[in-house]
Amino acid sequence: MPNIKSAKKRLRTSERQYQENRPVRTRVGTMRRKFLETLEAGDRAAMTEAFRAYCSSLDRAAKQGVIKKNTAIRSKTRAANKIRSLS
Repeated sequence: MPNIKSAKKRLRTSERQYQENRPVRTRVGTMRRKFLETLEAGDRAAMTEAFRAYCSSLDRAAKQGVIKKNTAIRSKTRAANKIRSLS
């Protein structure tokens, strides 16, 4: 446990930020998992829809500051490359 007043406050704020960011991170992970499942299934229409939802969740998370912008871009690029490798 922190003893200094500012460290106590930092503990409170970091815990609050963690609680606020956790659902956003979970949503991104869920969309990624759904995208990868449709990728393995091979259904083209469902794959593009899942890719669109995954990109949207990444963009929202980056906009809210939960993940960095370049992390979102890198993840979207890797997902797009996986789709390209199938064709």
